[in-house]
Amino acid sequence: QVQLVESGGGSVQAGGSLRLSCAASVSTLSNYIMGWFRQAPGKEREFVATISRSGISKYYADSVKGRFTISRDNAKNTLYLQMNSLKPEDTAVYYCAAAFGTTTQRTSNKYDYWGQGTQVTVSS
Repeated sequence: QVQLVESGGGSVQAGGSLRLSCAASVSTLSNYIMGWFRQAPGKEREFVATISRSGISKYYADSVKGRFTISRDNAKNTLYLQMNSLKPEDTAVYYCAAAFGTTTQRTSNKYDYWGQGTQVTVSS
């Protein structure tokens, strides 16, 4: 069983930055593909970014490409999401997720474990 705990959410003005962290209670985080998803009120959960087990391969949703950066520190069992140039449309609950496998995943049903989420609110 993998437990994921997100932190770092908050309220920020448009153009600002936030860094989300996701601490994983697992012996070997490098066994897992990791991803970030988000869900805005009244909308379905959507893919934000995913990162390979080694951290070399990274993929982003078009809506965040060039503004968000996903990274991981396997030694610290932690996943990160650096969010710059935030926009009001980035407002959502952000979730980290883990998938046991070898291929990066962009669909939520491929992930096995989820955190409880952290709120990000961007005001204009």
